Amino acid sequence: MKEDYYDILGVSKSASDSEIKKAYRKQALKYHPDKNPGDSEAEEKFKKAAEAYEVLSDSDKRARYDQFGHQAFDGAGGFGGGGMNMDDIFSQFGDIFGGAFGGGFGGFGGGGGRRVAKGSNLRIRVSLTLEEIANGVEKKIKVKRKVQAPGTTYKTCPTCNGTGQVTKIANTILGRMQTSSPCPTCGGAGQTIDKLGSGGDSQGMIAKEETVSVKIPAGVVDGMQLKVTGKGNDAPGNGIAGDLLVLISEKEDQVLKREGDNLHYDLYVSLPDAVLGASKEIDTVTGKVRIKLDPGVQSGKILRLRGKGVPSINGYGRGDLLVHVNVWTPKTLNKSQKEFFESMRNDEHFQPKPEKGDKSFFEKVKDMFS
Repeated sequence: MKEDYYDILGVSKSASDSEIKKAYRKQALKYHPDKNPGDSEAEEKFKKAAEAYEVLSDSDKRARYDQFGHQAFDGAGGFGGGGMNMDDIFSQFGDIFGGAFGGGFGGFGGGGGRRVAKGSNLRIRVSLTLEEIANGVEKKIKVKRKVQAPGTTYKTCPTCNGTGQVTKIANTILGRMQTSSPCPTCGGAGQTIDKLGSGGDSQGMIAKEETVSVKIPAGVVDGMQLKVTGKGNDAPGNGIAGDLLVLISEKEDQVLKREGDNLHYDLYVSLPDAVLGASKEIDTVTGKVRIKLDPGVQSGKILRLRGKGVPSINGYGRGDLLVHVNVWTPKTLNKSQKEFFESMRNDEHFQPKPEKGDKSFFEKVKDMFS
């Protein structure tokens, strides 16, 4: 099980943005590769801290993490997902370190080092049935993404010599001032096109359709966004590919109605079945099940089938299926049927006699949401 992001940074769930940033900087400086050369364990902790900060420093991502845990991001790859490297970390969070390591970061980029280009993200919407959401599903999605055109090669930028930065020195009233800015020739990538491949654009890229496999965990909700690391647009040269963001859209089910992890099913039964009792087959997200109705079942009774709902996205079991019994009263009767019910109108067995254990409608609603 993945370690909690708050525990990684050593902060509480109520920590402010500044406290989270301060805690990340402390962890990152402690396990920085320049301070721990050749230490794979320190490098792993360094990456974990960056992964935690990437989520908790973003208000939207933090809210999704607080609600759904790691599966809000890891269901289709996640930020770590095997695709995160040092260049990615320094390109995003290099400003956190200031001048603590002389601006070079051990050659990993960021600060005064070469800025690593990252491809743009792609977004796609995926519609899921309730059955797919309840059981989890793997979807094959066709995506048109930018990749390096065949035959395209790159060379070190002659303007910045591959650093991605140009330095200017100016004389001011305060003395000599040195400033650095992204290289205007390569845009900070440190590379320019040496040879343009067939069909390539000005950056040496070409659009290509690709089938991407997306594993969607059980229990996702409408509007949730999953991330497939590295399946967005490629970056020119040896840059980092962007991500594919998958927006979940839930199709409305015609039989079962979802409420969080619980499902609701309206079961209509005839008056004879309600009086005499019956066995009924109903649909669930895992197949059909048979339930027994006791003789004299009342309209409005709720039968709870535990564990027949939707799995929790956090892995805390499954919700329940709530079967709402609705006794169907016939609207038209033939002569003999009318005569029968007329004869029963004053019969003691047909008189309403609520028992102490019979709950009112409002009590049932209260129990359902408690």
